[in-house]
Amino acid sequence: MWEVLIVVCLYGAVEYCLRGQTEQSLEDASLIPFADDPEVARRVELATGKPVHAIAPEQARPGWINLDM
Repeated sequence: MWEVLIVVCLYGAVEYCLRGQTEQSLEDASLIPFADDPEVARRVELATGKPVHAIAPEQARPGWINLDM
């Protein structure tokens, strides 16, 4: 009984959180992980046919370093 109630509450919470989203905004959000690597973005575009708006990674400024964590 409790398991069914938990599943219903979880479903209701997800539906409530996503109530204002459109299909296009959800699709754009699913492509965000590929946006910071232009090579991967190009491969995803070829595989799915959906445009990925990729950005180039930030280059180090003279006198500054980028730390990879």
